Amino acid sequence: MSGKVFLTFTFVLLLLLSYSIFIGTLDIRSYFFPRLKLTAAAPTPCAPDPPLRVFMYDLPRRFNVGMIDRRNTAETPVTVEDWPRWPENWGLKKQHSVEYWMMGSLLHDGEGKEAVRVSDPELADAFFVPFFSSLSFNTHGHNMKDPATQLDRQLQVDLMELLKKSKYWQRSGGRDHVFPVTHPNAFRFLRNQLNESIQVVVDFGRYPRGMTNLYKDVVSPYVHVVDSFTVDEPQDPYESRSTLLFFRGRTYRKDEGIVRVKLAKILSGYDDVHYERSVATEENIKLSSKGMRSSKFCLDPAGDTPSSCRLFDAIVSHCVPVIVSDQIELPFEDEIDYSQFSIFFSFKEALKPGYMIDQLRKIPKQKWTEMWRQLKNISHHYEFHYPPKREDAVGMLWRQVKHKLSGVSLSVHRSRRLKIPDWWQGK
Repeated sequence: MSGKVFLTFTFVLLLLLSYSIFIGTLDIRSYFFPRLKLTAAAPTPCAPDPPLRVFMYDLPRRFNVGMIDRRNTAETPVTVEDWPRWPENWGLKKQHSVEYWMMGSLLHDGEGKEAVRVSDPELADAFFVPFFSSLSFNTHGHNMKDPATQLDRQLQVDLMELLKKSKYWQRSGGRDHVFPVTHPNAFRFLRNQLNESIQVVVDFGRYPRGMTNLYKDVVSPYVHVVDSFTVDEPQDPYESRSTLLFFRGRTYRKDEGIVRVKLAKILSGYDDVHYERSVATEENIKLSSKGMRSSKFCLDPAGDTPSSCRLFDAIVSHCVPVIVSDQIELPFEDEIDYSQFSIFFSFKEALKPGYMIDQLRKIPKQKWTEMWRQLKNISHHYEFHYPPKREDAVGMLWRQVKHKLSGVSLSVHRSRRLKIPDWWQGK
């Protein structure tokens, strides 16, 4: 009898052991071969992506920093030793200074950069053209009839003549060349000659898709003009911000910006809504910063183009942006989900009396606090530094440029065999 019990017990034990090994709850290999387990479990370290290799053209200073430091009349290219600081008293010129920070990032050596400068163009992944086209527009006359605008035009003519002689421009038709053109009037005389190149823009408001588009170009943030809110640790952030919705700026704008005049009427009469017309003086910028830091939501309606600097002022002020624009494109959107820290309204929704304010009041305190925390977590991606810092705005921009290069290769290869280059766009 005991023999039968023993055999039954042994059979059941073997059956359970076999089943455990089969379904993976018992790792018999690790018991008999522990070294094998350690070896198999060790993760394979992933090598970091190599930085983008960028060749930067050595342009005379008149194309870039000569417009900042006019005392230095040398024609030799600027170096890291004589790189000028961005003037602190230049007000709104700063918002379109992306060109300055991108150039500076290539001059400065450092660890962990997204892009590094190479002296041999044969080693380059991309080519950076350090022409301060936005600053040139702001420096050499805004009015097309102003004689000073001829200086802006001549710089563009001289630059394109130089580039078209380069075999590297000729090799790709300029497709792997990077131009910062963040002001809507930057490069205004010869902008169509950049159609194939990678343009760094703030939006696509004034140009046709054949000239600039999401497929080949990079969307940049404006450089914020208010100071960053670096000490923002209130015990109750929601209650510490007494204003529900804040706006301070110009209310008469072109194109989509006409919505600002209509919003002024719709948002009047609310005790906790601040909507004020003002111009960007040094004192008014400080007042705007103070208002944003004491508000739960900051209104960002379209300006002369679908975007405005106000969005990025709000982000670094940790004020939840309320974006009113039907055609806005946002920087770094393949990496950042703006819906986690921003509220969006179409023009139609925003202009419906009472609708926008009602929707903002319905947002629970907990939800707003989560958005506020998210703003604090991502705001460093919208900071421009010299020297550059890891994961700052310039590093993010160079990463975006890197993402565009596969499309550049496709475009270059197709251009070498197509008999009718534009047949696809014609459909």
